[in-house]
Amino acid sequence: MIRSVLLALAAFALPATVAAETVANAAPVSIVFVGDIMLADTPGKVIRHGGDPFGPVASLLAAADIRIGNLECTVASSGQREAGKVVTLRAHPRVLKVLGHHFDGVSVANNHSGDFGPTAFAEMIGHLERSGIGFFGGGRTLADAHRPLIVERQGIRIAFLGYNEFMPRRFEADEDKAGIAWSEDAQVRFDIAAARQRHHADVVIPVMHWGWENESVANDRQRALARLMIDAGADAVVGGHPHVVQDTEIYRGKPVFYSLGNFVFDGFDPPENNTGWILRLEVDRHGPHAWRIDPVRIDAKGIPHPSTDPATCWRAGMTDAAPCGDRVPAR
Repeated sequence: MIRSVLLALAAFALPATVAAETVANAAPVSIVFVGDIMLADTPGKVIRHGGDPFGPVASLLAAADIRIGNLECTVASSGQREAGKVVTLRAHPRVLKVLGHHFDGVSVANNHSGDFGPTAFAEMIGHLERSGIGFFGGGRTLADAHRPLIVERQGIRIAFLGYNEFMPRRFEADEDKAGIAWSEDAQVRFDIAAARQRHHADVVIPVMHWGWENESVANDRQRALARLMIDAGADAVVGGHPHVVQDTEIYRGKPVFYSLGNFVFDGFDPPENNTGWILRLEVDRHGPHAWRIDPVRIDAKGIPHPSTDPATCWRAGMTDAAPCGDRVPAR
C-alpha cells in the first residue's frame, strides 16, 4: 500500500457538514472548545440514572454558536478489550443523546477511541452519524479519518481537523480499517491546504491529542507541530490529552491552546487533574477575533462546575495572560 496516495484521497472526499446558517455581513461566530469528555464509568452511570453531567455548565455551552469537544472513550456495545492496555474506556450508546444536546461535533482522534478494536470503533461512528453529532479525526477508512468536519454558521465555513500523537498507533485508520488520524507532518500540511482549497473553508482549526500526561507546559514536539500547522494555514490550534491545562502562546498572530485539560472525567485525585478550561473562541472570515477562558472544577463524579477561584488563567510559559472570564481581543 502506498500510504501517501491513500492519504491524498482525503482531500477529495466530501466533508462532513453540520447544518448551514447564512447571514449577510456575518458577525463573528463563537466556538466553545472543551477538553476530554469521558462518558463511561461514573459519568455514564449519572446518565443511566437520568442525570446530565454537563448540566452545571450547560449555559456556558449553549451560549456558543458551535460546541466542540474530545470524545475520550469508545461508544459501543461490541468489540474486545485491547490486550495489554491498562486503561480502557467504553460507554453505552445511550450517552450520545445527552452529548448531542450540548455538542455539535467531537474529535475521535485520541488514545481511547480504539480501546475495543476497529469493530467497536466502526460501531461508534455509526452511532454518531445516527445521532446527528458531527465527528472528525477518525472514520471508516484512512481517507475518512483525514476528512474535515465543516460547520457553517452565518455564512462562515469552519473546518475542524483532528489528530492523535499518543500511542498506540495501531488505532490508526487504514485503507480498509476504521480508525483515527495520525499527525504526520506532511499529511497535516496537505489536510490544511485541502480544507481551504477543496472544502472552501474560511477558517481551519486543528484539534490535537498530544503531549505528556500531567505536564503543565507544552513540550518541544507540541510547539513545533503547532507552528507547522499555523505556517501551513491553520487559524488556531486547540489541544488536549495531558489531563491538566497547559500554557498558551501566540504564534504569527494565531493562538495556540496546548491543553484544555479534563472536562467530564472521573477517577483523578490531584486538583490539577480536576481543573479544566472552557475556551470560547470568536472567529470571522479572517480568523480569530477574540477569545475567553472560563475555568471549571470537576467533582468526584467527573462533573464540571464553573469555578469561583479568583486566580487568573495564566500558567508558566504563557506569552499572553488574562483573568479567567476576560475577553481577549485577537487583533
